[in-house]
Amino acid sequence: MRAQRRIRIGIDTGGTFTDVVALDEDSGRVVATKTPSTPDDPAEGFMTAVGEALDLLGAAGGDVSALAHGTTVATNQLLEDRIGDLGFITTEGFEFLLEIARQSVPDGYGNSYFWVKPPRIVPLHRVRTVGGRLDHTGAELRPFDEEGAVAAARWFRERGVTSIGVCLLHSYADPRHELAMREVLRREHPDAVVSLSCEVLREYREYERAVTTLVDAAVKPTMSRYIDRIARRLESLGAPPFHVMKSNGGVLSAEEVVHQPITTVLSGPAAGALGAALVAGAGGHRSVITLDGGGTSTDVAVVLDGEPTLTTEGSVGRYPSKIPMVDVVTVGAGGGSLAHLSPGGTLKVGPASAGADPGPLCYGRRTDGAPTVTDAHAFLGRIPPHLLGGQIPLEVAAARAGLARLGEELGLDPERCAAGILEISAWNQANAIRRITVQRGLDVRDHPMVAFGGSGPLLACTLVDVLGLPAAIIPENPGNLSAFGLLTVDVRSDFVQTRVARDADLATGVLTATYADLERRATEALHREGFPADRHRHLRSADLRYYGQAFEVRVAAPDGPVDDAFRAEVVRRFHDAHEALYGYCHRDDGERHAVEWVNLRVSGVGPIVRPRLEERPPGDGDPERARTGLREVHFDAWAETPIYRRELLAPGDVLRGPAVIEEFGSTVPLHPGFAARTDSYGNLVVTRA
Repeated sequence: MRAQRRIRIGIDTGGTFTDVVALDEDSGRVVATKTPSTPDDPAEGFMTAVGEALDLLGAAGGDVSALAHGTTVATNQLLEDRIGDLGFITTEGFEFLLEIARQSVPDGYGNSYFWVKPPRIVPLHRVRTVGGRLDHTGAELRPFDEEGAVAAARWFRERGVTSIGVCLLHSYADPRHELAMREVLRREHPDAVVSLSCEVLREYREYERAVTTLVDAAVKPTMSRYIDRIARRLESLGAPPFHVMKSNGGVLSAEEVVHQPITTVLSGPAAGALGAALVAGAGGHRSVITLDGGGTSTDVAVVLDGEPTLTTEGSVGRYPSKIPMVDVVTVGAGGGSLAHLSPGGTLKVGPASAGADPGPLCYGRRTDGAPTVTDAHAFLGRIPPHLLGGQIPLEVAAARAGLARLGEELGLDPERCAAGILEISAWNQANAIRRITVQRGLDVRDHPMVAFGGSGPLLACTLVDVLGLPAAIIPENPGNLSAFGLLTVDVRSDFVQTRVARDADLATGVLTATYADLERRATEALHREGFPADRHRHLRSADLRYYGQAFEVRVAAPDGPVDDAFRAEVVRRFHDAHEALYGYCHRDDGERHAVEWVNLRVSGVGPIVRPRLEERPPGDGDPERARTGLREVHFDAWAETPIYRRELLAPGDVLRGPAVIEEFGSTVPLHPGFAARTDSYGNLVVTRA
């Protein structure tokens, strides 16, 4: 009888390709590949990826012990503004909550004359109000209006509005009115899909809480159908445990995710940052910048002390989202980004993209229009004349023709036009890196960069040069690092409770009781995920500010009893964090600048077994074994340039530019004046020579 194996599979679905990495837990063997995505039915591409991974390992469907999935289903729905007929129920007198929104103008606009408020996620005519009122402590001022709630539910039922978000005033302090509203909806409008703010985001600030809840309601039907399709197809494999990547750097079972699908909106970038953290940490780099280059955009994040930084001030498209998510800055600078002339006649790159279909000119699916970043790389010889080991041949002549057309408008030859496109694209990425480092109080020169994704390594040398980075680290199979990251992710659920009070007025007993309740909820969530009590981890944190400030600073809170010493330690950490972020603090001026507690948080973590990254023995020191030939490549000028196969390089090998290092899913153009060393884990470490 054949012994059953334990195969864990990570699958990251993108717009062009579905990336898959599989781990044999018994042998430690890891395999990676790519398969075309199927936008009409992403579940089909998902199952194809599972099959290819099992074939590479010589395994059967019954050997799959777990699957983890990074998905863009919810993200794409929001980015494409496919909201549908969404309904909103709020407290009587607050029907204009979404219309008023916030008075602040988004970054990048000098003043409000150049910014037009976007359409509201729910138009005013689909907003209903219900009587009843709580104060900020949760005390009931007016009872819940059952009759008005029934009228609101029937109004939505009669108009066929089946996705509804409920955000009643101060329900973060006490959920009773929202729970009563859900019972009315279940009775009067059973077909409705409902999201309650007390379950999505138990945190104050009504506008952000309302929008976050409405976004959750909007994506619930789509995510439920998608997860259900995959779950049905996984029955052929014996229905192994199926987890979905969340924006907070953890995973959750598919059954739980469908109840809060908004938690998946940065699924892919979060997995990539975690994979980069593991790879860099093995090489001794605990704090790094991560750069995930795709076809449409580039995602940049920061890893500090081995963990990606988190934020609750993020957004998806035009919708603010207060859920915990990996702090990612996204810029429209991917391989498919289109080069064009600005109204002023200057060269611009992105954010518009050619996408996967028709794609860059060199894909051969269009003969006119703007060239892309990929076209520039292909024409200059910095990528091979094919992708994925020959599966996608490239028409370099089509790329040259497009660059010549654009260059003629600019007065540039094709080479200078292509070089200009790549330089501008690199600066777009560099500015994103500065936003997440310099603007967060970090010195970019202190952090190596982990570059991955299909297009991530292509501009690594330029970014090292313009930013003064100490090094760029290119992991093996960089195009599959996000899928690999899915195998490194713990199960995680986040819980928050607003408790606004000055430190001097906040009773220690209130802190103790609130953290106990949050930890109880985290424990229940981990039990539902199948983790025994001895494997539970609780991570505490708190949001604090100086009285009168509008925004908070989050700090980690210590383990142990929640007593006066605990409170003093959290306040001390807040002063330290405030000084690190803003250059000052009021540590010794508590009378004029009192510390105020705002939100208390607990994350419940169920740890998983991560893949082992094994060191490899050094080679013979001669990288010429990996050389496959020469190709005309343009860096400063056209020249015969050596080409190397990445998988034939061994630890200790050093290559000096100019050179091009190729592998199945990505390419590293090594510029003149740069060197690439293969470390003991197979990473390429690119530095100034």
